[in-house]
Amino acid sequence: MTDVSFAFPEKNVLVIGSGIGGLSAGIILAELGFQVTIIEKNPQPGGMMRSYNRNGIACNVGVHYLGSLDKGQVLDRLFDFLGVARQIPIKRMGAGGVIDRYYMDSNLLPKGTFDMPEGLDAYEQNLHQTFPRDQKQISAIMENLRSAARKINSLEFLFSGQNDFEILDHSRPMGELLSHWNCSPGLRAVLGVPAAWIGVPLSVCPSFYHNMVLSSYLLSSWRLECSGTQMVEVLAVRFVSLGGRIITGDAVAAVLVNDRVATGVRLDSGRELKAPIIIGAVHPKIILGMLPEKAVKPSYRKRISRLEDTHGISAVHVSVDAAEHPELDHNLFKIHTRPDGNIDDMIFYQMRKSEQTGKNLLTILLGGQDELWEKWTGTRTGCRGLDYKAAKTREAEKRVQEAQSLFGALGDYQILDVYTPLSIRDWVGSPQGSAYGVQRSSKQILSAALLNRTAVKGLFLAGQSVLAPGILGTIIGSLVTIKFIIGPQWFKQAFS
Repeated sequence: MTDVSFAFPEKNVLVIGSGIGGLSAGIILAELGFQVTIIEKNPQPGGMMRSYNRNGIACNVGVHYLGSLDKGQVLDRLFDFLGVARQIPIKRMGAGGVIDRYYMDSNLLPKGTFDMPEGLDAYEQNLHQTFPRDQKQISAIMENLRSAARKINSLEFLFSGQNDFEILDHSRPMGELLSHWNCSPGLRAVLGVPAAWIGVPLSVCPSFYHNMVLSSYLLSSWRLECSGTQMVEVLAVRFVSLGGRIITGDAVAAVLVNDRVATGVRLDSGRELKAPIIIGAVHPKIILGMLPEKAVKPSYRKRISRLEDTHGISAVHVSVDAAEHPELDHNLFKIHTRPDGNIDDMIFYQMRKSEQTGKNLLTILLGGQDELWEKWTGTRTGCRGLDYKAAKTREAEKRVQEAQSLFGALGDYQILDVYTPLSIRDWVGSPQGSAYGVQRSSKQILSAALLNRTAVKGLFLAGQSVLAPGILGTIIGSLVTIKFIIGPQWFKQAFS
């Protein structure tokens, strides 16, 4: 990689937040010769990538499976670019022919289930077999899906004249396309799962965005064979080896601005760090709250503060007997649909090996349950009282009982932990515990455009909100942010 820092008289960069957005941006800039410091408010780096232990079992938070990690595929190339390829232990999913199995509580599917396999051809075949009356519609869907897969796998948009991910934001909503093609409700429900998974209703989910997510998992799907914490450590060690520095346990209280030019940050401890380039790798609304009132125009402040976010997320982690409930190499989705095929609710299940002999870990993820925790929104972690703990226990028991309709009697299970949107909110600073940050919907094309840049000179944004969620989308977003910082000419020279 070309060292471009010689072209910039000021080489210091401060990065706020140490999730995958902060770490990937930090690694890239450090590789380019910049002197980078990452600042993390929590005692340890990693954000939602990081797992936590309960009874000796690692409970992952934000990394449940990864797409496009086969040799030469886009995420594999990005990991190689970051210098961490094959350092993160992973295991391929779908050996039994299934990556995701959808269970629907309606008669929209002939067998009540749909299996998502690995590979675009196999996926198309399953669609044709399941929906024989939608043959022309499926062909049109797959043409769009294959086009998106080619574009995302080549990363051509990073070097083309297109502005950012313009092709993503200016696509028609997937739901609108499915209606235009007169797809059956069952086909609509199956195609709605990727949109629901990333927190964007199908009716407003840009088709390229939908297809990017779906194709990334169809190309190949993988699980970590380590904890999320181990993944964080690989990235952090790589960053430090390049001369980077990580400050933990001291949050950024304010971004210092002089005449609408960023000059540094002030930490909770009172310490001030100076740098001409600052990257906020946390939610844009959090960065907005760090700015002096007059640092940006009221119109910019209003635009950012009014952005609609994706829903919150809750999770239940359960220890079960491994002999009775062996690891599954695929995920399960229990989906509640309307008669027209639109999805009302969806629950994700994963059964995998744990670090404890004889015990497996059942993870249950739920989205859009924010109203359950509204009573405690004004409180912080550790200050919510016994009634909050009791509410979490009730919710966990309810979800475990529901899971037994898919897994059978769970026997002598143990609930290890429950986290709610409030947990996510307090941990990583995502407003209302939003799982995927800013919602990249067709309704917000203009207001969510160009989030990588801000109205303050020298202040940039990274993280899942600026482009797309997930490990893949966030790393690509970091690359776009770097492109803004060093300019397209230097970017092409460094990365081509």
